[in-house]
Amino acid sequence: MIEVMFAVRKDGFKDHVAVEDELDKVEENDQYTHLLTLDEAVNGEDILNVFKVDPEFAENEEKYKTIKTDILEGDSSDSDASGSGSDNESDSDESENEEGEKMEIIDQTETNLVALRRTIYLTIQSSLDFEEAAHKLLKMELKPGQENELMAMILDCCAQMRTYEKFFGLLAQRFCMIDKKYVAPCESLFQEQYETCHRLETNKLRNVSRFFAHLLFTDAISWGVMQYIKVTEDDTTSSSRIFIKIFFQELSEFMGLSKLNERLKDVTLQEFFDGLFPKDTARNARFAINFFTTIGLGGLTDDLRETLKSMPKTTQQPVKEETAESSSDSSSSDSSSDSDSSDSSGSGSGSDSSSDSSSSSGSSSSSSSSEDEKKKRKKRTNEKLKVNRKDQQNKDRPEGQQNKGRPEGQQNKGRPEGQQNKGRQEGGQSRNRDRNDVTSERKSRRDDRGNTREQSEKKK
Repeated sequence: MIEVMFAVRKDGFKDHVAVEDELDKVEENDQYTHLLTLDEAVNGEDILNVFKVDPEFAENEEKYKTIKTDILEGDSSDSDASGSGSDNESDSDESENEEGEKMEIIDQTETNLVALRRTIYLTIQSSLDFEEAAHKLLKMELKPGQENELMAMILDCCAQMRTYEKFFGLLAQRFCMIDKKYVAPCESLFQEQYETCHRLETNKLRNVSRFFAHLLFTDAISWGVMQYIKVTEDDTTSSSRIFIKIFFQELSEFMGLSKLNERLKDVTLQEFFDGLFPKDTARNARFAINFFTTIGLGGLTDDLRETLKSMPKTTQQPVKEETAESSSDSSSSDSSSDSDSSDSSGSGSGSDSSSDSSSSSGSSSSSSSSEDEKKKRKKRTNEKLKVNRKDQQNKDRPEGQQNKGRPEGQQNKGRPEGQQNKGRQEGGQSRNRDRNDVTSERKSRRDDRGNTREQSEKKK
């Protein structure tokens, strides 16, 4: 301490001026110095601090005014001139301020918003725990409407992490507990993130779902956000099912299955849980039951199972009967189409033959003879098919029973020796003949159809 005093004295008291330049306004010639020693300063005049009534107050005031005017007489003119100039300057400043207030500048580049997000991000990352981060962010004195940006930035920081950190959930919970104005932005963020969860990656999807699960089981936000979730096959996607799965598994882990079931059965919140456990159709109810059972939370669907049992069952015909009916219908339709085509071809040939008979008698006789030949061929083929069926039945029987029903010694009766198996050889030859006849009949039919078409085209 003594060294410091000597150093100040050595510098000439530069940092400790006796009289400042602003206050040193009296010239040296006009100054009156009073030198007093410690021995002479006996009377401290402490009575001056005590109020006393002055009977000559008015006279003393007039004397003070005269002295004041004499001292300030020279400075009055300068003050008037400077006062007029200052008035002009003040008027110009006021006019400029009015013009500035009228002009409103709108920042379309959102530089202020980017700067706000940067400060929020750096504040969160530089904090050791969530309490320090909340304290620093509250000191920022956010403007009205910037609460949405704060909560969105906290959620974005949480989603960017590789694994979920409880730090962000506790930070958002603290803001929601401090002031209710932060609750509405969190609820709107839940709706937005659930509707656009198909755009998120798997890692971000997991972090976001666990973030909102933390806010729910701590009652930081209302359970009314469940109204946006509908567990049906039509209203869900693969991403939304993953979101719901992680969301409910996190809730059951922190709350327990029994407490979670009690909360979901709360009478005051049933209107928000209609989408979770749909009871409108049996199909939707069955889908919800299967979904919660596969994620390991089948205990939440006990009431839904009972309602599903009480629902009326829709009668459905077995699939086999439908297929059998459809096959029979198709076969009948094919047969009818074939018969119609044959009838149409027959009618066409009849009309063509009638037209040809009217034109020439030779063509009518040829058409009648061709019809007779077709009938004879059909009879022959039918007889041959019957014979072939009988021969096939005899082949399928075991040995010793081919000629069952005939007495012994009469199986080859009436046939000379060496010709007992002649019938079998003739049967094989007859089969080949039958096949050839069938193919020839088909060819003849095709030729007849081609002739009729050519005749009809010529007539046209």
